[in-house]
Amino acid sequence: GWGWVVMLAAMWCNGAVFGIQNSCGVLFVSMLEIFGSSEDKQLAFKTAWVSSLSMGMVFFCSPIVSIFTDLFGCRKVAVIGAAVGFAGLLSSSFVSTIEPLYFTYGILFACGCSFAYQPSLVILGHYFKKRLGLVNGIVTAGSSLFTVSLPFLLRVLIDSVGLYNTLRVLCILMFILFLAGFTYKPLVVDTKDKEGGKKGKFKLPPGKKICNFSVFKVLSYRIWAFGIPAALFGYFVPYVHLMNHVKDRFGHTVAEEVLLLCLGITSGVGRLIFGRVADYIPGAKKIYLQVASFFFIGLMSMMIPLCHTFGGLIAVCLFMGLFDGCFICIMAPIAFELVGAQDVSQAIGFLLGLMSVPMTVGPPIAGLLRDKLGTYDVAFYLAGVPPLIGGAILCCIPWIHERQKLKQRAKPVDGETTEKMLENESTLVSDTTEKTVKDRESGF
Repeated sequence: GWGWVVMLAAMWCNGAVFGIQNSCGVLFVSMLEIFGSSEDKQLAFKTAWVSSLSMGMVFFCSPIVSIFTDLFGCRKVAVIGAAVGFAGLLSSSFVSTIEPLYFTYGILFACGCSFAYQPSLVILGHYFKKRLGLVNGIVTAGSSLFTVSLPFLLRVLIDSVGLYNTLRVLCILMFILFLAGFTYKPLVVDTKDKEGGKKGKFKLPPGKKICNFSVFKVLSYRIWAFGIPAALFGYFVPYVHLMNHVKDRFGHTVAEEVLLLCLGITSGVGRLIFGRVADYIPGAKKIYLQVASFFFIGLMSMMIPLCHTFGGLIAVCLFMGLFDGCFICIMAPIAFELVGAQDVSQAIGFLLGLMSVPMTVGPPIAGLLRDKLGTYDVAFYLAGVPPLIGGAILCCIPWIHERQKLKQRAKPVDGETTEKMLENESTLVSDTTEKTVKDRESGF
């Protein structure tokens, strides 16, 4: 029964962390108005660093968080992470210029979110086995639920109480997340803790167990781990700049938050649909779903500047959210296929860490292009190119992975064949010896 409480806590974590991150476009517009001036020609570039640093750090910390979770347990890491995130968000509400936000919101708040988020996924495996797929679907749906509702709440709050008080209201979400971390009571008893309790001191495991770099020896995983980051240089650009692009093109005549609503709804639908579809696709061929999703995400990014009506932008965001959900929901199944169950945790951690670089760099470059050219058109066109390139790189992985599996199967077969030959030879020798002995006893 307690497992369902843990599931709700993990759902809140997923929603609070990525709901705030995905709603950064609303905060971005407000930051431009508060910290901006007509004399600053690099305003969009400077402001975009706040949101992109924040999302990038959530992923950049993932390999470190997986190590700390293994060492200290889910509850301690989640509670401390939520506390750090709360402190970072609260301190962000007292700044007077844009630069301190790089640290308070972009690093401190994001690191806290990362340390709170990853244990929420690990703890589910302690409580659920048969229903783990269902539970993961419900938990990840928390992100879509918050992404749908939070932009409208943020707009109302910013219009009524301002940006600073809005950030303080968001601290309530982090405080609830802090309390939720206490529900992560582990059911798996750790032998390290028993030994440490007997001896009165904590011993670190060997370095190879802490950082398992052996996953990079798998060629198909290596291509996947570098192909996906290559595709993500333009991935986070619409989340940061789409709100300001709509404001530039349509003014205040439309409710731009509707676009984030569309992204959130169809992303949740995409996770449910494509997660189920992936169950029917064998082995590493699931990667073709990611190839298709990158193709459509890149195409939709390029179509944003071509939409001169708000209805067109809504249609683009509906498709983009659908394939965004497809890309996200099959990450873990693909990692499992490429490296196996034993190494899947750190394989995902390394991948998320590599993803942080392009997700951090992309939005500021788009902001710089906006400052130089006065429009987002070129930025969105260029944002669509990396997903197409990354998708093309991923196409070869199923073929390479099948070849690797055939080679691995061939090795033990050869060994068995040699062993059987040796056994047959020894049997033949023993039979010949016995026959000779009998002949000598009977006739000679």
